[in-house]
Amino acid sequence: MTNVSIIGAYNSQFGNFVKKNKETGEITDLKSIYDLILEAGKGALADANIDSHDIDGVWLGSCAPGLFANQEHLAAYATEIDPDGLRYKPMNRCEDACASGSVALYNALYALEAGRAKIALVIGVEKMNLLDTKGVTHALATCSYWPEEGALGYTFPGLFAEYARGYSEHYGFNSSQLAQIFATVSALNYRNGIDNPLAHFGKGALADRLGLTSADAILALPDDKNPIIAEPLRLHDCSLVTDGAAAVILVCNDISLAKSSKAVRIAGIGHVNERLPLSGRTNMYELIAGKKAVQIAFAEAGITIDDVDITEVHDCFTINQLLCTEALGLSADGRSGYDYLEGRFTRDDENCAINLSGGLKAKGHPVGATGVSMHALIYKQLIGQPIGATLTKKQSSVGVTFNIGGSAVTNCVTVLRKD
Repeated sequence: MTNVSIIGAYNSQFGNFVKKNKETGEITDLKSIYDLILEAGKGALADANIDSHDIDGVWLGSCAPGLFANQEHLAAYATEIDPDGLRYKPMNRCEDACASGSVALYNALYALEAGRAKIALVIGVEKMNLLDTKGVTHALATCSYWPEEGALGYTFPGLFAEYARGYSEHYGFNSSQLAQIFATVSALNYRNGIDNPLAHFGKGALADRLGLTSADAILALPDDKNPIIAEPLRLHDCSLVTDGAAAVILVCNDISLAKSSKAVRIAGIGHVNERLPLSGRTNMYELIAGKKAVQIAFAEAGITIDDVDITEVHDCFTINQLLCTEALGLSADGRSGYDYLEGRFTRDDENCAINLSGGLKAKGHPVGATGVSMHALIYKQLIGQPIGATLTKKQSSVGVTFNIGGSAVTNCVTVLRKD
């Protein structure tokens, strides 16, 4: 078990905070990357009820701010959260594609456990919507193995379509079965997202307006409203291009702040890397490295999957939610789709609910912020202050985050426990 706890957290509104003039092409930034950093950092400090002077260092996760927002050297801007208290403190930016936020948190945890700090501020942020679709696609493709993938025109939908095809072929799903399963997963996340006031696809947004809360509704969409993006993945199998930020406060368990009634222990972590090129993978129907990350995190925490009440998993594409569900041990290999079809993993599940936030599919996926957001929202669930949907049949005490970077390359699993 680690010697670190979370004592405060904040999650910004997620969404598209850019106004584009269709006639002139002029772009107005309604909430900049700088605004998002300030909001999340100040929000976490306030939630933990601590002063910025007490912070020993800042760790910031962001995937590609130079491409998305023309700003490298981003962590240094966190000083502006409160220059009086944070000037002269060490600040670091961490990058591991879509797992940048979790890796920032882990690096802060390592510093605390090494004795170099007692209190850390961890921020995750991404500002994606200043770019058009082509620009976003290119920025994300730089997180692939460029010589064999991005340079040859592979996109991230294309990379995860390889997993979808591999999964379908290995377990013998036909196209209609796979479509039904994927739509069921998307509908679950849309239902949860509608109840999340911070979600990109929350109440009144597209999924709500179109009534996409059932698999049948998604499957009934005409092809022009749910086109194939990369066979077999369609538009509604893909996560959102989102602006947003989140932050948490970490403390060593040997200081008085860790005794707060709001403290949630980081019981275990697993941080495992797969080979970067798809061509180096053993197979394309399971998260081999992800399973190892789960084993490591669960072993450190001293738990089994039967102890887990809630989890936030990395549903960048619907296929990956299936793979994460199986890697966690919530479903047998090749069986998660059937479990979703049977109505498992909802807020009414007596065992474990998945993506009560709406997941990346509905909450949104500001890539560098996602890992921190997962931790922030699980933390809020565990202290009895849920943002959005919550369990209906029990109070959660153990939650898990499963954040992935790149094409299932960086695998980060955290066990959070409320004693």
